[in-house]
Amino acid sequence: MAYSTDNPPALESQAVGGKHRSWVYRSDDALSLVRVNGYFSNGYELGMRAGDTIKIIDENASPIDYAVSVVASADATAGVNLTDGTEVAGADTD
Repeated sequence: MAYSTDNPPALESQAVGGKHRSWVYRSDDALSLVRVNGYFSNGYELGMRAGDTIKIIDENASPIDYAVSVVASADATAGVNLTDGTEVAGADTD
C-alpha cells in the first residue's frame, strides 16, 4: 500500500525545547515499505526531524508487527527517510 496523508504518523511525545520527538505510525504497511525514503511525503510538514524516533505498527501482519526506527533525514522537498529500524515484536510462538 502507499502512504496516505489521511493516516499520518501521530506525535506521541516531544521533549522540552522541541529537540526530540517520538512518533507512532499504524498502518497495513510493513517496515520494509515505511522506511523507504520519501514514504512520509508530508513528514517534514508534520514536524518530523532527523533524530526523532518512530514506532511502526503493521496491523496487517499476523501477529501484529512492531518496530522502532529513527528519522535519518527530513526535508521539505524529499520527505522523510528512516533508518532500517529494529523489529521489537512480531513472533508469537505459543
